[in-house]
Amino acid sequence: MIPTDEVIRAIAAFAPNCDGEAAKSRDLILALLQYSPEPLSRLTFTPGHITCTGVVLGPDADRVLLVHHRRLNRWLLPGGHVEAEDASIIDVARREVIEETGAQLDERVPGRLVGVDVHPIPPKGAEPLHLHHDLIFSFRSMTEESRCSPESRAVLWCGLLEFDRFHLPGSIRRAIERALLLDV
Repeated sequence: MIPTDEVIRAIAAFAPNCDGEAAKSRDLILALLQYSPEPLSRLTFTPGHITCTGVVLGPDADRVLLVHHRRLNRWLLPGGHVEAEDASIIDVARREVIEETGAQLDERVPGRLVGVDVHPIPPKGAEPLHLHHDLIFSFRSMTEESRCSPESRAVLWCGLLEFDRFHLPGSIRRAIERALLLDV
């Protein structure tokens, strides 16, 4: 399992600048990591658990990979839960991106933490309403090839001027903006 102190260091190094939502999410994530006995476990519902997401920029950094999430019925970035085999927190995002989209990530471009977002997940079955304390990492894809996993209804490349069409929330838009600034 990933050491909690590794995640705390990554979050502490994240600078939200003037993004008040990200600053609040950063504080909530640090509190979760400090006070929850198992913040990385997908079975911790009160107040929630850590998840990881990927901003995948296209080869020319002019598009972003989106998935239409089956359960939530909306367009989002690919991502998901921490698994026991994940060696580091960025590996969670990398694995989830590859599982959900089949993207061929460029290993020469280092992934970076570009956003944090705490958001509610509606109840389903035995899972109560809970919070995902999401860490958003940036990656670069080597090709535009992709495939759709069973968790999604569709996968597509979204142009940088098409965010309104896909109703992307502000936290995702700002993470994409940070990814573009760091990708240069």
